[in-house]
Amino acid sequence: MAPNDIDLLTVQRGLVIAPAGCGKTQLIVEALKRHVEPKPILVLTHTNAGVAALRNRLEKAKIRPSAFRLSTIDGFAIRLVGMFPGRAEIDLVKLTVERPPYPEIRTAACNVLKTNRIYDAIRATYSRLLVDEYQDCSYWQHAIVYYLSHVLPTCVLGDQLQAIFGFGDDALADWQEHVGGHFPVAAELTTPHRWINAGAAELGQWVLAARGSLLSGQTIDLRQSPSTVEWVQLDGSNGDRPKQLKAGATKPHTPDGNVLIIGDSTQPRSQQLFASQIPGATVVEAVDLRELVNFASQLDLTAADAVHRVAHFAASLMTGTSPDDLIKRLATITSGRSRKDVTELEQLALDFQAAPTYGGVAALFAAINNQAGVRVHRPAVLRACFRALNECAKADGPEFREAAVRAREQYRMAGRSLPKRGVGSTLLLKGLEAEVCVVIQGDKLNAKNLYVALTRGSNKLIVCSKSPVLPVVT
Repeated sequence: MAPNDIDLLTVQRGLVIAPAGCGKTQLIVEALKRHVEPKPILVLTHTNAGVAALRNRLEKAKIRPSAFRLSTIDGFAIRLVGMFPGRAEIDLVKLTVERPPYPEIRTAACNVLKTNRIYDAIRATYSRLLVDEYQDCSYWQHAIVYYLSHVLPTCVLGDQLQAIFGFGDDALADWQEHVGGHFPVAAELTTPHRWINAGAAELGQWVLAARGSLLSGQTIDLRQSPSTVEWVQLDGSNGDRPKQLKAGATKPHTPDGNVLIIGDSTQPRSQQLFASQIPGATVVEAVDLRELVNFASQLDLTAADAVHRVAHFAASLMTGTSPDDLIKRLATITSGRSRKDVTELEQLALDFQAAPTYGGVAALFAAINNQAGVRVHRPAVLRACFRALNECAKADGPEFREAAVRAREQYRMAGRSLPKRGVGSTLLLKGLEAEVCVVIQGDKLNAKNLYVALTRGSNKLIVCSKSPVLPVVT
């Protein structure tokens, strides 16, 4: 059987090495399609966005829901600990707080799993275990899967070169020692289906070859690449910005195609600025929507600067706005020095100052959005903000912060959608693919982040950097 034809249902305990774009998700889909046993397969991954994306893929393939149980590893751990609190040795209150102590929950789950007293219950519930994106497993998440693999036939799928996530004190499991030491390699996928399906097989083969170079510690020379790879030379001058913006405005391969623009992971503000300066671009947001929650936590409707906070937060989500000009106009109007008619936006702001409400905040956002020349470049945050404001504006509605947290959780569970022209980091864009990928600062990416960036575009790749030889950082 060829590596790409491996049947995951035949793996008793093993690892499938799955480079990006080589059909890993389709393998999972096909396995679940063939599964006919009465007990479901337990399918685990890492993020709620990953769960949402995989569930959507399974629904499109019309996989019967009874064939699988899909969850994050941490979600599974929480349910397991909740069922066996005594053996878990953890306070159940910790499972329900806004920010659960996941490292403690993972350890507690291992306390439950390392005893064979629940093995019969697990066998009676599931037929086998599949774990996706295994390179993202922390040490204690790997420990959970390790114990489960003693009870269920287990196949894990992943790619060590895509291990770009971190877990704070709970570090990633070592690929060689922990993963390879317990899960022998069952197969390695070698066919670049993503690029073949897009009619760009040469680009796909180049990406696979680049992966091999990066794994062996070698560099990649962008000058020795197919025509579908373009290097934009930067020199550190003020002329770099126009080059990067021009690259970011590259048209997709087809009229309905998409473009992903990868910025600096350490500077979210720079990603937002790029999105505001590239026509049609929007920001791919982190799932924590931290700025929205902070805004909701800090907004005091009775404070003298409430309208100032609202206007400036709106300006962080939309281009073409001038919050300082609005505040100056309000001062001019209230002092009786205005010689111009009051606009609809200014009147709404005056009404808000006179009688501040959450409904008034929403009305201000809507009015700012309706101004000529204004464009929303952070639509996910604005939509979540409207949702939260509408909730807390209801009679007996929650506090604004609570409503914002709820909106954030809805966004987290729904997963990221692919925008027409999205700007983000490798951390945010991993798992997404588009016809064109533009890397704004290739010099700032280490080998793993560079590989993730190289694999996002199915038809064209544009890399902006001072040097054509990458990576330049370790």
